[in-house]
Amino acid sequence: AYEISTRDWSSDVCSTDLPEPLVQSNEYGEIRMKVVAINGSARKDGNTAILLGYVLKELEQEGISTELIQLAGSKIHGCLACGQCWKNKDGKCAVDNDVLNRCLGKMTEADGILLGSPTYFTDVSTEMKALIDRAGFVARGNGDLFRRKVGAAVVAVRRAGSIHVFDTINHFFLISQMIVPGSIYWNMGIGLEKGDVEKDEEGIKTMQVLGQNMAWLLKKIRA
Repeated sequence: AYEISTRDWSSDVCSTDLPEPLVQSNEYGEIRMKVVAINGSARKDGNTAILLGYVLKELEQEGISTELIQLAGSKIHGCLACGQCWKNKDGKCAVDNDVLNRCLGKMTEADGILLGSPTYFTDVSTEMKALIDRAGFVARGNGDLFRRKVGAAVVAVRRAGSIHVFDTINHFFLISQMIVPGSIYWNMGIGLEKGDVEKDEEGIKTMQVLGQNMAWLLKKIRA
């Protein structure tokens, strides 16, 4: 399985500057594409992270750089509807006391975005909803920052409700003018306790094929 990052985002307070683009190249000097995955689960290294890891492993095997950000324990709150991001036009949320702007910068510099969430009462986690609302509003108010990036949703679920979660994330991608690849099934894995999704063979295969299709699509767009 993909090695889950130990990066602790819970202690981060965002700076006022967006991060510098992380430019990576291969041995031939070609610029590597990058995919950032954001795990919206309140449980670090749980089933959502495991599923995202299977997608990221396939992308890495295709020469695409990846990064996994886990929001568990991080401070991130919902949109205040202040509208300053539309007025300032600086590509940032005006509320700069949590992790949102750091995530937003990573999303803006990436070629592809993976958003993962567990299923909470048939919808995304509060962490993921805050990310979607604020990042989406900033992006739309600053020239559609995510336009024509590749986006894919990954959902962990105990039993039912995952399709609504899947739809919520895809609605964000589509209104952001992003391009969404498919897989052999809807992108979900079944499990309750940490590691249970490893038993879901079809779910794991779905993640692997999603990673392969995402890599293919990214290369077609870059060509």
